[in-house]
Amino acid sequence: MKNVTPALTWLARILVGALFIFSGLIKLNDPVGFSFKLEEYFGEDVLNLPFLAPMALGIAVVVVIYEIVLGVLTLIGQWKRFTLISLTGMMVFFTFLTFYSAYFNKVTDCGCFGDAIPLSPWQSFYKDVILLALIAMLWVGRKSLKSITPLRATNLIVAITIAASAMFAEHVLNHLPVWDFRAYKPGTEVLESLKSAEELGLEGPQYETYYTMVGPDAQQKEISGTVYIEQKWYSKEGWVMDEEATFTKQIRDGYEPPIHDFTIELLGQDVTDSVLQVAEQYWLVAYDFSSTDEAALDRLAMELQMLADDGMSIIGMTSSSSEAIEAMQQRSGTNFPWAMIDGTALKTILRSNPGVTHLKNGIIVQHFHHNDFPPLH
Repeated sequence: MKNVTPALTWLARILVGALFIFSGLIKLNDPVGFSFKLEEYFGEDVLNLPFLAPMALGIAVVVVIYEIVLGVLTLIGQWKRFTLISLTGMMVFFTFLTFYSAYFNKVTDCGCFGDAIPLSPWQSFYKDVILLALIAMLWVGRKSLKSITPLRATNLIVAITIAASAMFAEHVLNHLPVWDFRAYKPGTEVLESLKSAEELGLEGPQYETYYTMVGPDAQQKEISGTVYIEQKWYSKEGWVMDEEATFTKQIRDGYEPPIHDFTIELLGQDVTDSVLQVAEQYWLVAYDFSSTDEAALDRLAMELQMLADDGMSIIGMTSSSSEAIEAMQQRSGTNFPWAMIDGTALKTILRSNPGVTHLKNGIIVQHFHHNDFPPLH
């Protein structure tokens, strides 16, 4: 590492700068999705910072713009010390976080590249280690890092980058992501995407449960479920299972359906298949009434109620309580049915709370942010 040539330093500079810009732009396209990922990290079982959850969206936007600016500064070669310290600090933190998530199986997707390039926790960790090595090369060869623009031009470029990024963030927050990489993107046949590996005749992933056994002298031993049964650990004297430390880990890759944990329940009945076979329908998606735009929800509900009165199939989808649904219906004067859906699934379907999804024969035609839904009646 002591003999890092200027050519290698330039290569590291281009790779780090380009990757930071690419990663930032992917997340800037969907800051709401990145904020959901941050909420997972802020959870009590990960970083234990629940007080940050309400600020997740603001933090997401700031972090992403900062990431893009660092990428630009890396390519330009100006503000070297600030840039290298920032790159190192950010990557040390995220390397620790991805290792923690991978080792303890806390967050199954780091969200580094949003839904565009899903990475497992271990893949994210290895990616971060490589980035740290490249940043170390930049530190060693920093004397050969010459700026390609004068300071005044750099300041202007940074200002334009921040302004353009902020404007783009405002646009996607008030509408929808420009590029849709989610499992529910337009053109998706939902029923087909729900089929398991077994239904498609493919090999699925394999999982193993691991137990922590505590011995007579408080010694601990982590064993797989297979070993637990084969070696009859359940009958070993003096050994007890620490049930809170039990976890499941994927030990073999395989086909996983793009859409999972998605069921439509009406009056306690699973009506997923029948709903997804309707010729044409609209879903009013509002995953949480307590955090939704109430005026927008009522406006969409009344517009869709007029379509329902004309014979169109309309279903509301939420994870809110039945009491909240009833109050909303009384307030808006609507009576089309509301289905209970898992909140995480609804957040994945649509990045607007509330919003509308249009389907034909179970195929998603279009998503609408509540600011963009046209008066169809």
